[in-house]
Amino acid sequence: MRTVRTVLDVRAALAPARGAGRSIGLVPTMGAFHEGHLSLMRRARAENDAVVVSLFVNPSQFGDGEDLATYPRDDERDAELAAAEGADLLFVPPPDEVYPEGFDTVVHVGAITDVLCGEPARRGAAHFDGVTTVVAKLLNMVGPHVAYFGQKDAQQAIVVKKLVRDLDMPVTIEVCPTVRERNGLALSSRNAYLTPAERKRATALNRALDAAQAAVAAGHGDAATVLETADAELAAAGIDPEYVELRDANDLSAVDSVGESTLLAIAAPVGRARLIDNRILAAHGPARPPTKGRR
Repeated sequence: MRTVRTVLDVRAALAPARGAGRSIGLVPTMGAFHEGHLSLMRRARAENDAVVVSLFVNPSQFGDGEDLATYPRDDERDAELAAAEGADLLFVPPPDEVYPEGFDTVVHVGAITDVLCGEPARRGAAHFDGVTTVVAKLLNMVGPHVAYFGQKDAQQAIVVKKLVRDLDMPVTIEVCPTVRERNGLALSSRNAYLTPAERKRATALNRALDAAQAAVAAGHGDAATVLETADAELAAAGIDPEYVELRDANDLSAVDSVGESTLLAIAAPVGRARLIDNRILAAHGPARPPTKGRR
């Protein structure tokens, strides 16, 4: 595995594969790798001839008072893990490579960035402007055929798919299943902030999703019942969520009941960590995954 730090170098390194018509897969990350990241790398390795893992802690998606300065970082360990998973290139651009002097462009995706984590009283749409701007740049820098994202960040994945669709970007977006600890806690780099007691409390997010899913399976698909069921699990653990909401899993529009593909999304503070989790529910039978991004 080679580590490259500039756009020129990543493009030069990929030129032979591109010229030979080989497929290129990209796994965009902010580092602090865990099994969730590694599962994306394995998927990319299984499906592509060349695999690029990008590692960039993107300052433009952190708001005032958020944890940019303390966000977990371990570049040496990350490089070892990416190499072990068969990545061909580790792309680690410095901030001034991504945002050079005079950079003054923002990529904004509309209404779906104004809900859930994008609510003005929460992180705000500017958070997703940071996400979509850096993702657009990474896709243009690397030029992959396929890019891999995790279902844990469900809103982010939906926003990125809309970005790609609206701008006719020649890349397929694959959304891969959430990876969990044995106790059900969704893997996240921010789990490193949790104390042992907080980690135990945080498992209530997954229990809330399980309880809601069980309610739907029992025939209680109205929004009020589903949300009350999830809220009760969180309250029992002493967790006061930022939100517990049902949304259409394709476009994040509001819903009154669980339909063919409905996203139950939760965000909650636990200790120093702001945690998110979600489940795709369906009123009848297994939920269908949201529509993929297309090349």
